[in-house]
Amino acid sequence: MYQKLIIVGNLGRDPEMRFTPDGNPVTSFSVATSRRYKDTDETTWFRISVWGRQAESCNQYLKKGSKVLVEGRLYPPDPQYGGPRVYQRNDGSWASSYEVTAETVRFLSSRSDSAGGGSDYMDDSMDDDEIPPF
Repeated sequence: MYQKLIIVGNLGRDPEMRFTPDGNPVTSFSVATSRRYKDTDETTWFRISVWGRQAESCNQYLKKGSKVLVEGRLYPPDPQYGGPRVYQRNDGSWASSYEVTAETVRFLSSRSDSAGGGSDYMDDSMDDDEIPPF
């Protein structure tokens, strides 16, 4: 069996890089995708993990608001429920996010676009409570 996701969206916060005990770099970031119809915006969050040299590049060049195209696969779902990761926000409401292991990350924002932090998908007034935790 084979699966592949293609996600185009904007980073919700700056990426965070860490290292495995073996010294392999892994960078994590959240990507928001949005769909508009009628008077409603529908936002879906994806938690992305990138490994190796690509992790270093993502950590160096991406920042909150950067537009990216991510090709990857769904990380194994929650073993108990088989769906996305479910978490409780600070305000007590429930939310979910999908975890993706990236195979390829393409930077769609130019350096000047990234510096401004602007995006098509994200409203600067978005509360950090809306962004899923790493």
